[in-house]
Amino acid sequence: MRRTRTYTPSAVLRETPRVAGGGHPRQQLVAAAAESIAKGSKSFARASQLFDRQTRERAQLLYAWCRRCDDIADGQDHGGELHHDGSDAKDRVEAMRVLTHRAIDGQPTADLAFDALGQVASECGLTHEMADDVIDGFALDADEWRPRTEGDLMRYCFHVAGAVGVMMARVMGVPADDEETLDRACDLGLAFQLGNIARDVSEDDAGGRCYLPVEWLVEMDIPPGQHMKPAYRQELVVLVRRLVDLAQEHEAAARLGAARLPFRSRWAVLAAANIYGAIGREVRAKGGAAWDHRVYTSKAAKLRFVAQAFWQALANQPAPAKMPKWTRAGLEAMADAAPPD
Repeated sequence: MRRTRTYTPSAVLRETPRVAGGGHPRQQLVAAAAESIAKGSKSFARASQLFDRQTRERAQLLYAWCRRCDDIADGQDHGGELHHDGSDAKDRVEAMRVLTHRAIDGQPTADLAFDALGQVASECGLTHEMADDVIDGFALDADEWRPRTEGDLMRYCFHVAGAVGVMMARVMGVPADDEETLDRACDLGLAFQLGNIARDVSEDDAGGRCYLPVEWLVEMDIPPGQHMKPAYRQELVVLVRRLVDLAQEHEAAARLGAARLPFRSRWAVLAAANIYGAIGREVRAKGGAAWDHRVYTSKAAKLRFVAQAFWQALANQPAPAKMPKWTRAGLEAMADAAPPD
C-alpha cells in the first residue's frame, strides 16, 4: 500500500525570489528601453544622449515604463491615434498598477518595460508612491475625467508629468531630501505637459478628450465639446496662449533647478527644456493655424537647441520674474484630498 506523503508548506509553496529587473540581464532591459525611446520620442532620445552612460541608461529604463503605461492606457503603440480594444479602461489601469508594484518589489512581470522599471527602481530608490502618483493620472483618464478649474488641470499635469519629473530627478542622482531640486524637476514636467496639451488640442478632441478647464471655456462662451469648431477658433487661441504662458512660468523655474545638477545632466535638462519649450512657443506663434498640422521640432532645430543648451549650462540661469503659483507641495495636497476612484 502506497504511503500518503505529506508536504509542508515550505516544500510546496516557495516565494518567488526578488530579483531586480525580473531576472533579465540589465543590458537586455537597457537595449529594449533604448529601442522604445528611439521609436517613441525623438526629442527625448536626442536629449538623453547628453547624459553620462549610467544616467542615460537609467533614464531610458524609466522612459520605457512610462511609454508602456501610456500605450496600455490608450491602446497605442508608441503614441499615435487612440485605439481601444474593448477592454475596460479601469481594468487596464489596475493591471498596470499591479505590474508596477510587482516590478518595484523585485518580482518578474513578463513585460520588459515593467521589468525595466524594477531595475531602475532598485538602483535609484524609486518607490510605490512615486509610481502611483503617475498611474493616478491614467486613472483620471480612465474615469473620463475633465478638469473644471485651472487647479484641476494642474493636478492632472502633476500626475502625468510632474511626478515623472521627480522620478527622473532621482534617476539623475538628486537626493530624496533635496526638496528644492525635486520641486524644480516637477516644474519641468508640468511645463512639458502644458505644452503637449496646447499642441494636441485637436488630437485630444478627436479622441474624445479635452484638458482645457471648463471654467476657461465658460469664460470664452465656448459650449461644451465645441472648442475645435471654426466659429470658436480665436477664443481657443486665447486659451491656448494661457496654457503656453503657464508652461513658460514653470519652465523658467525648472531652469533654476538645473543649476544644481552635474554638468552633463544640466546640459540634457536644458536641451529638453529648449526643445519642448519651442513646441509651445510655436503653437502660440501660429495662432489659429496651430492645429492645421501637428507642430514638431525638426532635427536641425533640435541640434541648435542642444548647442544652445551647452552654453546655457555653462552660465547662470536668470531668475524668473515670479515663481509659479502651482507648487509640487500644493499639487500633492490636492491629489491627496481628491476623492478616491
